[in-house]
Amino acid sequence: MMAIDYSNLARLDLNLLVALDALLSERSVTRAAARIGIGQSAMSHNLARLRALFGDELLTRAPDGMRPTPRALGLIDPVRVALSQIEALVSREQSFDPRTADRVFRIGLPDSVEVLIGPALLAYLCKTAPGVRLRLHSIDSSQILDNLDADRLDIAFGIGSFAEGQTHHKQRPLFTETYLCMFNAALVGLSPPISLDDYVRLPHVLTSLRPGEHGVVDDALSKLGLKRTIVLTTPRFIAVPFLVRGAPVVTTMHARLARFFAETLGLTLSPPPVELPEISISLLWHASYDHDPAHMWLRQTVGRLAVESAKDQGAA
Repeated sequence: MMAIDYSNLARLDLNLLVALDALLSERSVTRAAARIGIGQSAMSHNLARLRALFGDELLTRAPDGMRPTPRALGLIDPVRVALSQIEALVSREQSFDPRTADRVFRIGLPDSVEVLIGPALLAYLCKTAPGVRLRLHSIDSSQILDNLDADRLDIAFGIGSFAEGQTHHKQRPLFTETYLCMFNAALVGLSPPISLDDYVRLPHVLTSLRPGEHGVVDDALSKLGLKRTIVLTTPRFIAVPFLVRGAPVVTTMHARLARFFAETLGLTLSPPPVELPEISISLLWHASYDHDPAHMWLRQTVGRLAVESAKDQGAA
C-alpha cells in the first residue's frame, strides 16, 4: 500500500475538492456556487486556488460557457469517486430502510422499458416504500454515460452494448431481447408468417432515438442486397402500435413490447423474415454509488423486478 504523505495532504483544503466537483459538473462559476450554497465571489476565489493547486487553468472561457481543459477532464471521475468515498466514510447512515425512507431517485430509460417495467416497479414501491419517489427520464443511449457522469441520473437502463464505458461505469446485464414484426392484418391483407418479399414491399415504421432512418433491420437487409421503405420515424415506442393499427404498414420491435401491444390492440405478430441479432438490456450506474445503501437497494429492487417482468413476458 502506498504511504500517505500526511504533511502534504494536511495543506489541502478538502472543501476545494467539493468546489472542483461542482465547477466541473456545472461548468459555470455562478451555477457551481448556487449548487453548494456559497457566493459567486467565494467560488471565483476557490477556482483561483484550484488553478494554483493543480498548476492548470482547469476551466477556460468559451462562446458556449466555460470549457474544461484536458487536465480537468481527467479529474472529473477521480474527484467524484474520492468525494463519494469520503462521504460514505463519515456518514452515519450505514443502512437504508425503504419502509421509512423519504428519497427521490432518478432513472433514465426509454419508454419501451417504462411500459414493461414501470407498472410492477410502481406497485412495489407503493406497497413497500411509500416515501420513495421516482423521476423517470427518457434519454438517448448515447447520452446515458454522460448523464451518469454528471450525476443527473442515479441509474439507467441501457439497450445494446456500452463498450465505450470506462471503469467507473458499472453495468449489470438483466436479460436479452429478440424482435417481432407487428402489423394490422386486415389493412395489409396478410397473415403470419410474413414473407421476405412482403416485408420489403410493405412500408415500415421505425422507432429510433437518434437522427436518421437506419436501424438493425436495414443492416440485415443490406447484407442480402435489399432495402426497405421507411415512411415514418418516431422516437416514441409507445406511439408505434397506434400508427400500425391505423395504416397498412409493418414495424419491427422488441418482442416483449410487441406481444404486449398486439394483445392490447388486436394486432398481428410474425417472426422477422430476416435474421436479426439479440439485444441486451442492462442496468448502468456510476461507481461512486457502489456502496451507498440506498443505491444498492435501488439497484437490487429495480434489477430483480426487471428480470421477473422479463420472465413473465417471455423474454429470452
